[in-house]
Amino acid sequence: MKIIILGAGQVGSSVAANLATEANDVTVVDTNANLLRDLQDRLDIRTVSGRGSHPEVLRQAGAEDADMILAVTNSDETNMVACQVAWSLFHTPTKVARVRAQAYLDEPVLFSNQALPIDVLISPEQLVTDYVQRLIEHPGALQVLDFADGRLQLVAVRAYHGGPLVGHALRTLRDHMPLIDTRVAAVFRRGRPIIPEGTTVIEADDEVFFIAARKHIRKVMGELQRLERPYKRIIIAGAGNIGRRLARALESRFHVMLIEQDNEQARTASETLDRSIVLWGDAADRDLLLDENIEDTDVFCAVTNDDEANIISALQAKRLGARKAMALINRTAYVDLVESGSIDIAISPQQATIGSLLTHIRRGDIVKVHSLRRGAAEAIEAVAHGDPRSSRVVGRAIDEIKLPPGTTIGAIVRGEEVIMAHHDTIIEAEDHIILFLVDKKRIKEVERLFQVGFQFI
Repeated sequence: MKIIILGAGQVGSSVAANLATEANDVTVVDTNANLLRDLQDRLDIRTVSGRGSHPEVLRQAGAEDADMILAVTNSDETNMVACQVAWSLFHTPTKVARVRAQAYLDEPVLFSNQALPIDVLISPEQLVTDYVQRLIEHPGALQVLDFADGRLQLVAVRAYHGGPLVGHALRTLRDHMPLIDTRVAAVFRRGRPIIPEGTTVIEADDEVFFIAARKHIRKVMGELQRLERPYKRIIIAGAGNIGRRLARALESRFHVMLIEQDNEQARTASETLDRSIVLWGDAADRDLLLDENIEDTDVFCAVTNDDEANIISALQAKRLGARKAMALINRTAYVDLVESGSIDIAISPQQATIGSLLTHIRRGDIVKVHSLRRGAAEAIEAVAHGDPRSSRVVGRAIDEIKLPPGTTIGAIVRGEEVIMAHHDTIIEAEDHIILFLVDKKRIKEVERLFQVGFQFI
């Protein structure tokens, strides 16, 4: 696929790195020649220096025969105009734009071929907000991902010493919960993937990904770790776009406090939020945190635009007694470093955004993609089409399907019914299949599985 990425910032460079490893023809456009030089040194891509919304720059980047434009610069206006130019001059089939300003997002009539021809809108701030909100709603989870419009969830937890399943084989899970159907999709032990079998024994500190119907998630989590009591008191550091969105999403169900160092930002937040308490101050200030009873706080979540400030304030909050500390980290080099220390969860905007973009890049009928473990693994929701003659999956039992190594089928959604995948489960046409890939290099093989052959009419 020929893809043009406008913007070589954190999102653009992360997407380019993901796509360049999958045999795509990728060109990155940016006004910063140093960023482009660095990307070209690391990745097998083309680069063009210039403003992405200018027709001549798009022409140099190959827009005349591009399959897709991803406009992810830091300017909403540049992204929107670039999509308009790409459609008007080059009829680019798929146009994706990063739009952050809520004032634009509140007017969906703007985004159509009759107005601004944008096929897919990406709002990283909203994606991060949704990501953090799901973590807060599931105490103890490392990651929570929705499939099939939220009827099914994939959850990552760390198995703790003393958990009911720790030290036991996975096949005993059904003995513990005979009325609940669940499936372990993958296990990571000391950073390495283990393909789960019935005989696989869970060890303390394993990172376990399991899939289940939403209503059963908490019960399954209790088999792998001591269930944590629900969160009540949340402190958010940073009243920017993400901080305000997160406070607004949580304030009706939780006690929310927002701390912002910029006076103007703090005032704006206090005027736009209904029930959240807004403080003007430094979230890393020890005395301020102690005055606000940080030791009684369930979650401290630092989401400013400054990675270092997020890390320092989250470390301080954790040291002073916060139950959980989360920090928004843009620089991928910091993520592993942070999570190996006192901070419980490092939130990567790139990981939250890339999955949404990959959904529109994958071949076959792929309706959802979640990037996992900094892009090394993926969880995919694919739709099976065709009949037994034209499809490699329809009409076949799961153990008859030639899945690539490291790939597992976790569950099937058939209409409103959620079915956990077993070796003798038969795939039917229009089933939604939830797959887990521990090796993303196998993605092309998975895509081919769900492409209908020419015999199907």
